[in-house]
This record gives sequence, structure tokens and C-alpha cells, in this order.
Amino acid sequence: MDSRFETHTTLNGILLNRVRTPRGGVELRMLPAEKEDSRVAKRQEVVGRPEASRTPMSVGPPDSIVQVKVEADSMEGGFLSGTTMQDSSTTAGLRMATVLDSDRVGVSDDVLVTALVNEKSGIRVCNYLQPTEVEGTLLSWTKVSNIGSVSVDIEHLSSFVFSGITPFAVDDAPGRLKVHRFRSWWSNEGRHECRTLEDLHLTRNWAGCMMPNERFGQVGTMPVRQFFPFVAVEDSEENVLWGAQLAWAGSWQMEISRRGDTLSLSGGLADFELGHWKKSLEPGELFTTPIAHLACVVGGVADLTARLVQLQESLLPEPPESEKDLPVIFNEWCTNWGDPSHDKTIALAKRLKGSGVKYLVIDDGWAVRPPEATMQANGDWIVDTDKFPNGMKATCDELREMGFIPGVWFEFEVCNPKSKAFEQIDHLLHRNGRVLDVGTRRFWNLNDPWVVDYLEEKLIRFLRENGFGYLKVDYNDNIGIGCDHPDSVGEGLRRQIEGVYRSFERIHEGIDGIVIENCSSGGHRLEPSMMSLTAMSSFSDAHESANIPIIGRQLHHMMPPRQSQVWAVLYPTDSVERFMFSLTATFYGRMCLSGPIHDITDEQLALIHKAVAFYQSVAPVIHTGTTHFLGETPSNWTDPEGWSGICRIDSTCERALVVLHEYERTEGSDILVDLPLEGDWKIEGVLTDSTTEEPELNGTTVRFHSGKSFRGYAISLVKS
Repeated sequence: MDSRFETHTTLNGILLNRVRTPRGGVELRMLPAEKEDSRVAKRQEVVGRPEASRTPMSVGPPDSIVQVKVEADSMEGGFLSGTTMQDSSTTAGLRMATVLDSDRVGVSDDVLVTALVNEKSGIRVCNYLQPTEVEGTLLSWTKVSNIGSVSVDIEHLSSFVFSGITPFAVDDAPGRLKVHRFRSWWSNEGRHECRTLEDLHLTRNWAGCMMPNERFGQVGTMPVRQFFPFVAVEDSEENVLWGAQLAWAGSWQMEISRRGDTLSLSGGLADFELGHWKKSLEPGELFTTPIAHLACVVGGVADLTARLVQLQESLLPEPPESEKDLPVIFNEWCTNWGDPSHDKTIALAKRLKGSGVKYLVIDDGWAVRPPEATMQANGDWIVDTDKFPNGMKATCDELREMGFIPGVWFEFEVCNPKSKAFEQIDHLLHRNGRVLDVGTRRFWNLNDPWVVDYLEEKLIRFLRENGFGYLKVDYNDNIGIGCDHPDSVGEGLRRQIEGVYRSFERIHEGIDGIVIENCSSGGHRLEPSMMSLTAMSSFSDAHESANIPIIGRQLHHMMPPRQSQVWAVLYPTDSVERFMFSLTATFYGRMCLSGPIHDITDEQLALIHKAVAFYQSVAPVIHTGTTHFLGETPSNWTDPEGWSGICRIDSTCERALVVLHEYERTEGSDILVDLPLEGDWKIEGVLTDSTTEEPELNGTTVRFHSGKSFRGYAISLVKS
């Protein structure tokens, strides 16, 4: 093995090798501890090629456990400026240093700390690797401090860097490395992308120098837009994956870098080039990056994402008491379409009484808005007394008397035209000295004490005094590169995100037991930091389309299903197949119902009661379990064909839930599905429509009988 290995540390089943580089820095390499003996010695030179006789061929430059750039730096050559801010002169000048007591303030003894110093740049950086409750996972973050006598402007700082991929190939591993990402657009969240290094054109050049690089991310305040903040690399011959997920609700980036024969992964805040972020550190000042969730596992991509989802679950705070059994939600948005009222709300409650629905949520339209506006025109947050003549408390009191927990919609971070709030110029975000306008929205400066007091009155006091127990927080646009701040617009954005976090924390502090839903035009904020502040998240705005089961299934890769609120919008004109297609889709996460429920037939209402009761019986499996993916994700999400589903097994391995959806049928034969179960099992219950035979279990194979297209199934299984 490489004689430069300095330390060998095993944390959570991950072998960490910190390697002293020729310049005196440190490179981090990691692999599953069980694969330690599978490592091979890397070649030290490339031979046997004509070009090798003319120029010595490098096997690749080393990396650094921390990537950092200050404004005064020169950048590495090799045509990299504009594609990456890695390998700055500050990074190149980092030297390993002694870990001080001050470096360990606030961290436990089991945290691995690596300290480095660059005296010329005047900075000290520490990387932290913390074991978690979940085998094969770590938390990673970085602290930088100004140890000089003048201010230092930081333009790039990583939350994590790990290198040396793959340690199982003597060469550059041609054809065996794959990159996994999850793409996302509005109402189409969570598409898995798997591409080879060759597809991404991250192949080594003949000399092994330079650094082919793929930098990607998101700029603004919708962290799940185009991509989830996730990346993984797979060695397909050794079945080992390295992956990372960022817990950050603002601009972020990931980088995949070819370093000769090996690959490096890094990520964190979007840098100055991508995210316009620069931060000035005064002498003695300290800055800490967002946390990254790391995983290194043997298996496939579903094994890696399962570990990261388990890690998210392990870090969630204790939920409110009302959330323990995953109660069902009814949201009237697709019922009244922005025109709720007291009478409509109570009529819905009467129709839903005895159904098992617990939260009844009043969506947009309850507050006064200008006559020309049809939706989402708020900021003053004054109850519309034409719709709620006795105020909101009267409605909430009546709902609670009927056994419901009342909920309400807010988009409290913004304000809209014709509101008085829209003209509060001094308290709104600015860019280049002008109020920041995006579409029909302006954005409160959430670090302004005046705004904090305003939201205390308009939001927190309103919720508390009216007796709301559920809050749907929406967020429907993006501030882009950032807002005015002396350091940079990117730093302004970062501070605004910290203000967002504090706003949610104040809601929890101000209202004991409040249940908060995280929504951002559906799924634009499905990342760990926002989900840790909320009980659940809106999975998407795909409320009525055929891709709902696809999105709900895909999100099992990215978030705990008990936090994924999946909608079933039900219409009296729905066929029995479509009715059950919608209802069973909610079994991929949290059941949320909507639609003109007052117009449905008694027979359809009975189906809802049946579905809710069945959901409640399998909620423990949804709450705590492991997901196995069945079938293949359809390529066309608008007009899907084929079938897909999941088998979720609870933590005791005594119960399981199968959810399966058929799309457009391309053949008329039965579907046989092998389940990832061991031992003897039996079907406890089935929820589906009545147009064909129920599924049958033979051993661990389920037969779904041929029938019509677009059908949904939920099957409860118990071990015999």
C-alpha cells in the first residue's frame, strides 16, 4: 500500500485514511472497513504508451481535506479559472497543525478533527468528521478562523472533501465509475440520474495533469431546484458507493474532480463564481460551514440513500405528540381553489367527520387581498371577515369541537403588491440598492428586528390566539444570487437563510406542539435542514397528475417517508380505478386528501373511510422501516407506462407494506413481483379497486392479475 498513509481511523464502519501530501497538507480517503483488504496499490507512473516516452505522465495531483480560497489568492493553472475554485494558493499552502483545545470546543471526544494552517494567508481551518447512529455514515463540516492581523475575504470553503476514488483499481478505473444524482423541477421532483464518468467526460487526459471537473448546484433560496443537494460515485465492479448530502437551504454546490487516476468529491456553500459568495473575516473571527451528511457503503445506490435517509431520521427532533401515529391531513386547496370560508370549512368538517382525518387545513385565500388578485396576495395578513365573519377563532373552535386540529396556510417570508407590507421598503431585501422584486413578490429581511416583531404579531400571535395546531408554510419564489450585504450578495443570502431557520425556531418556541408543514411550491425545500425544523414536507405540487406515485416513490431515496406529504385529490367523476390510484399513492408517505369532497357519493366516501383506516393500520411501517424498490421508474413521467412500487419492511422485520402502481398497460399478462422477504408471510389486508381479482401471495412472490390501466394497490403483509 501507499507508504504516505499517515493515520488509519475507523468511524461507524468507515475506514478513514488521512494522507500527508508532499507539500505537507492532508488528503482524506475513505472506504467501507469491510473492503479494506480489497484495496490495491496504485500505479506510480504510466508506461507503455507512445506519449510516455516524450513527457513524464502523472498519475494525478493530491487533494486536500479542506478546499479554501481567499480573495488575494492566485488560482491553480490548467485552464481551471471559471470552472472551479479548488486548488487555490491558500489550499496548496495548508500545512497540518496540532489540534488545539479551542478546536474541540463544543464537539464530543469521538469527533475526528484535522487542523491545518496557512500562515501566509492568515487562516486556520479544521475539518470535523463525526460518527452517527447509522452505520456507514458521518457528519462533516469545516471551521475557518482568521489568525492574522488584517481581515481576510473567503471566497470558497468546503464542508467536505474526500478523495482517492477508487482505491480498488490500480489505474484510472475506465468504464467502472458511475455518478448518481437526483434531478428536480416543479411537479417532477426526484428523477434519478446515473451516468458514467465517461458520459460526463471526466476521463483523464494523456498526461494526467489538469483537473477535469463537474461543478453543479443551485443558486438561491430553493435548494431543490434542478438538483437535490446530493451526489454519489459508485465503483460498479466492487459495488462500493461514496455519497454526500448537504443540509442547507440556500445556494450550494457539489464538485466531482478527476485527479489523474483518481476522483474526488467535495461540496458546501456555492462559491464566489457559482453563488456570488464572499465573506470577510476580521482578525480572530470564526466561520462554520453547513453540515454535510456522508455515506460510504457496499451495495447499490438504494443502499446508500437508505443510510442517508436513516441518518436524517436519527437527527430529527422529537415530533409533537399529535404526530406520533402519522395522522391524515385534509387540505382544502384543491376543493376551494383559493376561496375558503367559514361555512365551506365547516361543511367539509361535517362531511369528513368519522373519516379518520385529523388535520383540516385552510389554505390560501383566508386573508384580505386586492380585488384583482386570485391567489397568493398577502403580507398584511388580515382575516377576510366576508369569508370568516366571526373571525378565525370561531372557525377553529368549531373544528376542535368536531374533533379536528385546525390548520392554516401562510407564506410569511414574502409580501405581494397592493399590501401595505409591500411598501415597507426599509424592511425588505434589496439588491444593488433597489428593492428585490421577483415576479409578484418582495421578501422580508428576516434579520431585521422590526420584521421579527411584525411576524411575531401577524403570524405567531395569530396562530396562538386562534387555536391553530397546524401551520402550512409555503414559499413560492427564489431570490436568486442574493441580496445586499457589505461582504457580497451571496453572504446576504446566507444570512437570510439563517433568518429563515430562526423564524421557524421562534414559531416552535411561541406555540407549544405546533405541527409545521414545509412547502415551497411543493418540493423545492426537501433538504435535511428544513425537514429537521418541520414535521413533514409537501412532496410536490403534482396534486392531480399521473406521476404522483412516481414522485412519491422516488422521494424515498431523499427523505423519510413519514415526512413526505402525498396528496390524493378526489373527484366524484373519478372512475373506481382512478379513485383508488390516487388514494393508494398516499401510502408512499403521509396521506393528505383534497378535492370536492362534499360532492362525492356515499359509496366514494365509504372508500375514503376504508382507505384511511387501512392507512392507519400500516402507519407504523411507514413511520419506521426500510424501503426496497420494486420495478423500474418509468422514463416518461407525463404519460407513464409499465409499473413500479416499493416494499417497506418495518424495523422488527415482522410486518411489511407493498405499494404498487400500474400505469398505461403495454401487455395483458399478470405481473409477478418477487418481494425482498425471508421466511413465511401472509397477506393481512389489501386496498385496491374492485374491478379485478385481488393480488395473491405465493411464497414471497405477489401476483397482480391483469386488468385496466392506472391502478393502485396497497398490501399489508405479516410474518406467519
